[in-house]
Amino acid sequence: WCELPGIGAWTAHYIAMRALSHPDAFPAADLVLRKALADGGAPQSARAVESLAERWRPWRAYAVMHLWRNAN
Repeated sequence: WCELPGIGAWTAHYIAMRALSHPDAFPAADLVLRKALADGGAPQSARAVESLAERWRPWRAYAVMHLWRNAN
């Protein structure tokens, strides 16, 4: 999907999560996730979020939904 004009990694992961119910889709660059995992400081980098989420495999999409739902 990322090869299509206007479709980036975030959109591809979102489609995989929501439309295709892929349990391990993970938009690591999402700002809400980066802020939610920042522990009150500056937002984490996408690479740091990706590294942290490795332990959630193969259910990272469920973690994303939980973090989005509880974001302030």
